[in-house]
Amino acid sequence: MKYEKLSGKALKDALCLYAVTDPMWLDGRPLAQDVESALKGGVTMLQLREKTLDDAEFIALGQEIGALCRKYRVPFIVNDNVAVALACGADGVHIGQEDMDVSEARALIGEQRLLGVSAGSLEEAIRAEKDGADYLGVGAMYATDTKKDADVTSIATLKAICQRVRIPVVAIGGINSKTIPDLKGSGVDGMAVVSAIFAQKEIERATRELKKLTMEVLNG
Repeated sequence: MKYEKLSGKALKDALCLYAVTDPMWLDGRPLAQDVESALKGGVTMLQLREKTLDDAEFIALGQEIGALCRKYRVPFIVNDNVAVALACGADGVHIGQEDMDVSEARALIGEQRLLGVSAGSLEEAIRAEKDGADYLGVGAMYATDTKKDADVTSIATLKAICQRVRIPVVAIGGINSKTIPDLKGSGVDGMAVVSAIFAQKEIERATRELKKLTMEVLNG
């Protein structure tokens, strides 16, 4: 069953704990195994990020991971690659500031798929919303090994973005059990997590703990 495009409160709820994959921690395991552990632990949206696969391999992996996400009724997003997102039937695509023009991405994916856009400043956030983004990934909030060259975004900037835009916002970059409490009161709608889930030995357990902490912060 195809996941219907979310909006409003349903989209905000789905962005609560947003997992972003990274193959660097697999240690020989199939990605699907770790993804299912995260889904069992309570991830509410999942983004497949792959930088080394060719399109055919990326599409095949996307079909496998997308099927898992549908099993758990969690929206499935593909990072950066619109062609792959369309080919594997993803629920949406997430692009960075340097990947593709936001309005061009919207035209390619249509109105029935989610479009997430990374933003590190208020100006970028406002422009992304104007050009058709459904949600924003704001950061990097903290220094992170996942993207060593990422500029750090201040909590003040995050708050300004949340106050100014009408679309939901997730914080990303160095988000873990120690940093999540710092974002209480920022207005953010969810946490995007990479290593705090996929670098852990017990992924399902780590995800459950992050989900509980995130809910406490968002509802506090």
